[in-house]
Amino acid sequence: MQLPLQITWRNLEASDAIESVIRVKAEKLERFAEHITSCRVTIEAPHKHHHQGNIYHVKIDITLPGTEILASRHSDKHHAHEDVYVAIRDAFDAARRQLEDYVRKRHGKTKAHESMPHGKVIRLVPDENYGIIASSDNREIYFHRNSVFDADFEKLEVGTSVHFIEETGEQGPQASTVHVEGKQHAT
Repeated sequence: MQLPLQITWRNLEASDAIESVIRVKAEKLERFAEHITSCRVTIEAPHKHHHQGNIYHVKIDITLPGTEILASRHSDKHHAHEDVYVAIRDAFDAARRQLEDYVRKRHGKTKAHESMPHGKVIRLVPDENYGIIASSDNREIYFHRNSVFDADFEKLEVGTSVHFIEETGEQGPQASTVHVEGKQHAT
C-alpha cells in the first residue's frame, strides 16, 4: 500500500489485538490487487445502552488507481457480528470478493454471458452460518451465509437448486455468490 493503513474506532477503545488482526487481513488484500493506494477500516460499536449484545459495524474503504471499493458488514439482525472478529472477517471477505471481481473485469477475464455453475444445497448449518452445495459434477462446495444473494440464507432448504460463482478458498472450493434458481435478480 502506498499510504499506511488507517483504522478508526467509534464507540469502543482501540485494541492492539483487533488492530493486529486488521493489519494481517489488510496485507492479504494486496495478494488480490497489487496497486492498492490506501485502505481505511472503521469499526463501530453501537451505543452502550443496548439491552442485548452489541453488534459491530465494520466498513472498509479501499482506494485503487481510478476506483474505490467500499465493503461493509453491519446487519443489526446478524448476531454473529456480536463478535467483533466475525464482523471483521466478514467485511474483509466482502472486500476480497469485490477486489477479485475488479481485477477480473480489469483483465478482461469475465464473459458477458457466462452461465454460472449449478447445484443443490445438500447441507445447512445455520448455527455456524454456512452450507454445502453439491455441484453438477458431484463436488462439494462450501458457502457462507453472506454469499447468498438477497440475504436468502434463511429461505434455503436441503434440496434447493442454486447457481453459484466458485472460487478457491483457504480450505478448498467455495461459492462467493449463491443465487436461488428461478429467483429473478438484476445483474
